[in-house]
Amino acid sequence: MSAAELLALRRFGDGEIVTLAKLVIETAFQPIVEAATGAVFGYESLMRGFDRLGFRSPLDLIDRAHEAGQLLALEHMVNSRAIAAFAALPDFRSRTLFVNLDSRLVPDGADLVERLAGHLARAGIPASSICFEISERFDNDTLPDFAALVRKLRLAGFKLAIDDFGVGHNGLKLLCDHPVDYLKIDRHFISGMEADARKRHLVRNTVNAAHVLGIRVIAEGVENEAEFIACREAGCDLVQGWFVSRPVTDFSALSPVYAQVARAGGTRRSSQTLDSILIRREIEQVAVLRENESLESVFEFFRRDPKRTFFPVLNANDEPRGILHEYHVKELSYHPFGRDLLKNKLYQKSLSHFVTTAPIADLDTPAEQLLDVFTGMGGNECVILTENLRYAGILSASSLLKIINEKRLKTAEDQNPLTGLPGNRSIRDYLQDKALDGDQLRCLCYFDFDNFKPFNDHYGFHKGDLALSLFASLMRREFIGEDMFIGHVGGDDFFAGVSGRPVEAVREILERLLADFSREVRSLYSPEDRLAGEIRGRDRAGHATSFPLMRCSAVVLVVPEGEVIGEAGQISSRIAALKADAKGSDGGLVLSSASSGVQQGTAH
Repeated sequence: MSAAELLALRRFGDGEIVTLAKLVIETAFQPIVEAATGAVFGYESLMRGFDRLGFRSPLDLIDRAHEAGQLLALEHMVNSRAIAAFAALPDFRSRTLFVNLDSRLVPDGADLVERLAGHLARAGIPASSICFEISERFDNDTLPDFAALVRKLRLAGFKLAIDDFGVGHNGLKLLCDHPVDYLKIDRHFISGMEADARKRHLVRNTVNAAHVLGIRVIAEGVENEAEFIACREAGCDLVQGWFVSRPVTDFSALSPVYAQVARAGGTRRSSQTLDSILIRREIEQVAVLRENESLESVFEFFRRDPKRTFFPVLNANDEPRGILHEYHVKELSYHPFGRDLLKNKLYQKSLSHFVTTAPIADLDTPAEQLLDVFTGMGGNECVILTENLRYAGILSASSLLKIINEKRLKTAEDQNPLTGLPGNRSIRDYLQDKALDGDQLRCLCYFDFDNFKPFNDHYGFHKGDLALSLFASLMRREFIGEDMFIGHVGGDDFFAGVSGRPVEAVREILERLLADFSREVRSLYSPEDRLAGEIRGRDRAGHATSFPLMRCSAVVLVVPEGEVIGEAGQISSRIAALKADAKGSDGGLVLSSASSGVQQGTAH
C-alpha cells in the first residue's frame, strides 16, 4: 500500500483507525537489562509504523484512538500481538514483557485483564511474566476504579511499574499508595546525569526509597556509557535505552547479553569486601512459597517448620514479591471451618491476598546501607536479598546486627597496633567504594617517608616508631570530618582519602601536613645531626654515604566528579608510577588527575 493510499485512508475517518493500524503497525521490543551484568531481564513492547498513518508518535495515535472511541480495541490488538511475539522468543519463560496500560482504560479494566489472561493461557505464559506500566501522564487517582484495577492486576499475579516517574502526575502518591514492583525513572533525570550532581542526588535517593519499599528501579533512556555508569553507581537495578539497544522489529537481532553494558566502566564492586563476606556467611536460605500456590500448601509449610513465623514469596520468575506472615492466615488456620472454607470455590482468596511487601537489597549492598533499608519503615521481619534480581536468601534483624558487630570487630583487628589507624583491609574497602562512586570529586593520597630506613638503622626501631606515631597524630589533626578517611598501609606508608572538597583545599592540607612533619621530626635527631642536616649510614649496597634528614613525600590521585575507576587495583598502579616524581620534587608533593597528566605541588 502506497503512502498516498494510506493518507487517503487516514482521511477516510477515525472510525477505521484500528483497521488501518492492523495493516501497518509493527511490534517492537526494546531490551531492559540488568545493570550489573548486561543480561536481558525483559523487553518493553513498543509500536512502530505509526508514522505511516500520519502520526508523529505512538501517543498521538493512542490519543486519536481514544477520541474515536477505539482505544480499547487498539490496545487489545497491540497487546495480543506483543504477547504472541513474546511467546515466540526462545527465552520467554525467563523474561518479563513490559506493556503500557493507558489509564483511560481503567473503566474497561476487567475486560482488558480477562482478554489478556486468555492470550497468556493459550501461549503458556505466567501472569508474572507480564508487567503493566502505569504512566504518570494522567492523574490516575482521580479515577474511581483505578485502585480496584491495580489490586485486581496484582492479585492475578501481574507485575506493575510506574512509568515516567518524576515528570507526571502524583508519582510519589502512586508509590506510596499502591504495591508496585518497578519504578521507571524518566529520561529527564538520566540525561547528562553524570555531570549533574543534583540529578545524581535525586536519582540515588529515589533508588534508596524504592528499595526500602521492596521496589526495583529501571533507568529509562540511557543513551551513552557515561549515563549508564552514573545510573549503575546510583543503584539502579535495570537500564533501558539506546546505549543498550534501540527498539527492534527483527527479533532475531535480540541478544541474551549486551556486552557493552557488562564492559562499561570495568567491573563493579568486588564481592570480596568484608561486608560481602560477612553477609554471605549470614544469609539464611529458607523455604519459599510461590504466589500461585494454594493456601492449603501454606499451612503445610508452617506445620513442617513450626518455629518459623513467615516465608518469602516469589513469582514464577524467582523474583521476590514479599513475605507471608503466619498471622495473616492464622484466622483461617485455626477457624473450625477454615479448611472447608478454602475448598469452597466461592471463596476466591489466593495466597497473593495475604502477601505483604518487604525491603529488598542486592547481595553486595554494604552492611550499613542494609541496616538503613531494614530500619527504613520499621516493623520489617527481614531484608530479602537478591543476586542479579533473583531471590538469594534473607537476613533477619539478629543476623544483620551480628554482621555489623562482627564488621566492627574485624575493623578493630585490622587497625595498626602502633598508630591505631585502619589497616589494609579497610583501605582496600574504602578504595573499592570510592573508585566506583562518581558522585563527588575524590583525592586519594599516598604518603611515603624519604630516608626512613637510614634513620631507623641509625637510631633504632624505637625512634622509628616515634616518627610513625608522630605522622599518624599529624594526620588525625588535619583530616577531620565524615568526608575524610585515613589509614596506615604498613611501615612508613600511609593513606588518606578526601571526598567532595576542592583540590586546592586538599593541597593546602597536604602542604601543611608535610611541612609540619619535616619540622617536628627533626626533634628525633641528635643536635649534631640536626645541625649537619644529614646522618651517616650505608646504602642498600652497603656503601658508606650521607642521607638528608627525613621528610614525607605524597602522591595524590585526583578522580574528578562523574568519573569512576572500574578496578581499584588501577589506583595502586598509578600511584606506584608517580612515587619517584614525588620523591624527586622539591616539596615532595605530586598531584595527578586520573584522566590527565601530573601537576607538581608547591615546594617547601
